[in-house]
Amino acid sequence: MEKATTQAPKGIRQVIWASSLGTLIEWYDFYIFGSLATVIATQFFPKTNPTAALLSVLATFAAGFIVRPFGALVFGRIGDLVGRKYTFLLTLVIMGGSTFCIGLVPSYESIGFAAPIIVLVLRLLQGLALGGEYGGAATYVAEHAPPNRRGFYTSWIQTTATLGLFVSLGVILITRHVLDGDEATSIAKFNDWGWRIPFLLSIVLVGVSVYIRLKMNESPLFSKLKNEGRTSTNPLKESFAHKGNLKMVLLALFGATMGQGVVWYTGQFYAQSFLENTCKLDFDQSRTILIWAILFATPFFVVFGAWSDRVGRKWIMISGMVLAVFTYRPLFNEMQRSTVPSLEVSAHTDSPTPTLATAASTPITVGNSTYWKLVGIVFILILYVTMVYGPIAAFLVELFPTKIRYTSMSLPYHIGNGVFGGLTPFIATLLTTVYHNDVLVGLWYPIAIAGVCLVIGTLYISDRIDTDITN
Repeated sequence: MEKATTQAPKGIRQVIWASSLGTLIEWYDFYIFGSLATVIATQFFPKTNPTAALLSVLATFAAGFIVRPFGALVFGRIGDLVGRKYTFLLTLVIMGGSTFCIGLVPSYESIGFAAPIIVLVLRLLQGLALGGEYGGAATYVAEHAPPNRRGFYTSWIQTTATLGLFVSLGVILITRHVLDGDEATSIAKFNDWGWRIPFLLSIVLVGVSVYIRLKMNESPLFSKLKNEGRTSTNPLKESFAHKGNLKMVLLALFGATMGQGVVWYTGQFYAQSFLENTCKLDFDQSRTILIWAILFATPFFVVFGAWSDRVGRKWIMISGMVLAVFTYRPLFNEMQRSTVPSLEVSAHTDSPTPTLATAASTPITVGNSTYWKLVGIVFILILYVTMVYGPIAAFLVELFPTKIRYTSMSLPYHIGNGVFGGLTPFIATLLTTVYHNDVLVGLWYPIAIAGVCLVIGTLYISDRIDTDITN
């Protein structure tokens, strides 16, 4: 039976390449919106209240996360009935089409409130598509991988979420700097219409990925089940109505993905938001800091994924949550403290504690030593991400049987990441508008969620590695 899961090295590399490329593009599509939040706020919402506009964009951004569990149910069911390959091919097309269309939506000044409504609908379609993509890609790779290297091979899929963010930031910066004119003119052009280019580019990337994925074969384990007539007739019922499987779904959510989700979005999206809106860092610096940190930290997804094959998945993920809980406030405080002198000089503010209320004030730039210090801090934050996220695909795959794996693993993953994790930037930013005296107050949300998750995970999740996933 194990032979069905084992591929030659060349074969598994092709599987990883095809799966990862498509998943990376979907993450790019999904995160390009968040990476341009401050620009989109001026395009699709009234400009009279910058804080309300930013919160509206973050809420729209979060809406895409909230519907991800519904996408997991819809496309997970299709994936367990029809197959992995064609399901995540469909999600790729939906995602790419929605992203392309966001780049075509007229501004608020042109069509009024119809603009944010259309963007919201397209954002919901993005969330539904991503809800079906990840589970399919992770399952597909795991069902091709040798059992003793499943953590290593699925960790390549895990790099795609962060690399999608990396690519989105890179495309934004390149687009901004290649527009004609001096710096002020190019920035004005980018904020006016150039921001649409990264969205429109998506259609080309999706076309390439669709071509590659059409050449892929179906998962050998799913094909075997289908040939034997043992595929599920009702994946939703078997996943959530059977007590034993439902228990594993709930444990996966509250003991792993919930905490992993808030660590992921705090370490990357909220870190960027904090640098830009609280520390008032310049647009380019806030994004290049994240780009460098991502570049240095990304290999550790594979390091921790491979390590989990030897020592188990659980304690690596739990360790990442523990570090986040106890060091988030000191690390973010150091980011804020490091930029205060610059704020006082460059932004001419009497208050060393910036808030969203002053979001429209003059951005500041920091010196070389402070810049690399901030890169180091964000690198540490993303290192925590690699610990909780690198092993989790293999962990989830090994919890559930083949015939309902797509559905069963997708739901806890997307509730944990899409709801608990995806809401992190919005809730954290909202808290700072309520409690003005503590710029770090937003961190209590991810700290609390990760704390609850690590307790449940420590007490109730087994540290076993299930090498036989053929059933």
